[in-house]
Amino acid sequence: MSVNNPFARLPEVPSFTVTSAMLADGEPWPAAQLSAALPGGGDVSPHLSWSGAPEGTKSYAVTVYDPDAPTGSGFWHWAVADIPAGVTELPEGAGDDTGSGLPAGAYQLPNDARLPRYIGAAPPAGHGPHRYVVVVHALDVEHIGVPADATPAYLGFTISGHLLARGVLTATAETATAGVA
Repeated sequence: MSVNNPFARLPEVPSFTVTSAMLADGEPWPAAQLSAALPGGGDVSPHLSWSGAPEGTKSYAVTVYDPDAPTGSGFWHWAVADIPAGVTELPEGAGDDTGSGLPAGAYQLPNDARLPRYIGAAPPAGHGPHRYVVVVHALDVEHIGVPADATPAYLGFTISGHLLARGVLTATAETATAGVA
């Protein structure tokens, strides 16, 4: 596994708590959060809940990123912007094709597969374990001002100028080499 730290060159900010009803920090994704291209996978975004964001938070953004993808730049699985400050939870499946579980005003940006939705984990077979860094970003603006067709990397760049705090939950996934039990 890579030792790539996705926060190494980002501003240091306070943290707050992010939890999930289906995942403990550092544990493997449940099957539903894996790619539909894998047996049992469902491309279902995870339930997320957060608390302890700082006073002055005006909105949130959520990102899911695999820093271990063999691309040189990782792989963005999900990006949601403009989650209102009064919202502290997203239900499982909120990141479907329509964003039906997202609060009013929030929107999904295209992931690295260029789909404006959550796409599940699918590390290459035999590549070893991958980390999936789920981040809830507390922001000092109600609207981040990033176009809905922008990349998650551009969202991240814009977030860096408005970030008050971040909450992090890390999942893992690994795809075995074919024929190996």
